Amino acid sequence: MLHTGGTLGMAGGRPSALRPAPFARTLRERIPELAELADVRLEVFSNVDSSEMRPETWVRLAQALARRLPGVDGAVVTHGTDTLAYTASALSFLLPGLDRPVVLTGSQRPLKEVRTDARLNLIDAVTSALRGPPEVTVCFDSKLYRGNRTLKAAVADYDAFESPNFPLLGTLGVTARFEKGLPPRRLKLVDRLDPRVFLLKVFPGLDPGLPLALLGRMRGLVVEAYGAGNVPVDEVGGRSLRPVFREARRRGVAVVVVSQAPRNAVDLSLYEGGSAALAEGAIGGGDMTSVAAVTKLMHVLGVHRSLTAVRRAMERVVAGERS
Repeated sequence: MLHTGGTLGMAGGRPSALRPAPFARTLRERIPELAELADVRLEVFSNVDSSEMRPETWVRLAQALARRLPGVDGAVVTHGTDTLAYTASALSFLLPGLDRPVVLTGSQRPLKEVRTDARLNLIDAVTSALRGPPEVTVCFDSKLYRGNRTLKAAVADYDAFESPNFPLLGTLGVTARFEKGLPPRRLKLVDRLDPRVFLLKVFPGLDPGLPLALLGRMRGLVVEAYGAGNVPVDEVGGRSLRPVFREARRRGVAVVVVSQAPRNAVDLSLYEGGSAALAEGAIGGGDMTSVAAVTKLMHVLGVHRSLTAVRRAMERVVAGERS
């Protein structure tokens, strides 16, 4: 079990703010029965609010997991919920070959509180690390999700995550039931990320001059478009995003288009705006979440240099992140 921080291990609360707190002793005191499930070896990897997570941390976390996994049956990573889906997605690409489970979990209330959800989430996560599929998953509120298919969907509910385009990999009720998930493969670490990626959400009235001004500082751009990948391209009024796609192509910036709609997939050939983006070299993200698209693009750009290689890699399914 690698503890990274987050609400699960915090102390304080109203009227004061939640803050990171010592975790090992709290874990032993609050959930002694974990020892009945497994020989749990706890390592405090970090103890930070998950808003402080960054690509460099993901690489170090993947390296730590690659070192530890050969000697254990599975791993649990405790993590704050705000960026948990990002870390789960990134780890699925940094560790593209797994032969045992890596399960991320957290909580909406600290473990020290009476009405905490942390206790059950940790028990379920350890159970999933022993019996679940050999891939990066998220265990929360007695459900097991594919990590790179998750989104945080609620701030104040225990049922905080959803997987809009992929079914559950497990349910942990009176009995724990698991799907096969990805086939087991030889453990592999590809610990390269390029964080020079920007996420642009399209909205009515977006000034294309803003993303144009930023293109020189990025290698990759993920565009959250409308519906099936539609964007404004009418030149009247100066709000067309066509110049953004054109300039990105000229500068060698890889552009991936995903949808603002959480369900279903992008089809850039369906509408004029999407077709214009496609003609300028944009890559359709299929049914990937924007979280998965951002982290995968960081990883692909860390490995590949040419736009042709980047396109091939983004369109290839690496860890079940797209249909």
